[in-house]
Amino acid sequence: MNLNNLTASMPDSPNPSSSKNILSSDVNVKGTIRFESELIFDGKIEGEIVSDAGALTLGKNANVNGEVRTKSVVVHGSVTGNITVTERAELKASSQLTGDLAAQRITIEEGATFIGKSEVTPNRAHTRATASSPGAERHESGRKAQTTATPES
Repeated sequence: MNLNNLTASMPDSPNPSSSKNILSSDVNVKGTIRFESELIFDGKIEGEIVSDAGALTLGKNANVNGEVRTKSVVVHGSVTGNITVTERAELKASSQLTGDLAAQRITIEEGATFIGKSEVTPNRAHTRATASSPGAERHESGRKAQTTATPES
């Protein structure tokens, strides 16, 4: 596996103390992976990948059978299970997702396979703040947005 292919499109971290963790294609995990900042995963996992503030990249050889819950995710490989991110999710042309996808922003490249439901919640923080205000009406309760995949240039 050439890690340069995975990391070439990723900008250098502005915070020199943050770390980039890499688990290559010969890694097999049964259980939970938790990380803090950035993880590049190209192996196989039966379980979950979790991070409150982390950025996850799943390489072309990655095979995830379970849940993904992170701040952001870029998928090049295969996921069977739900993906929930608080910010951005990208499904690259080589990706396969069988499960539901929830994010503030979703990008699906032409050629990606996605079987499941998507939920786009761009105002999640605003909606919570509005709903918690006394006497405020909630205008977006329970609505799911419909997504349209368009190729990026």
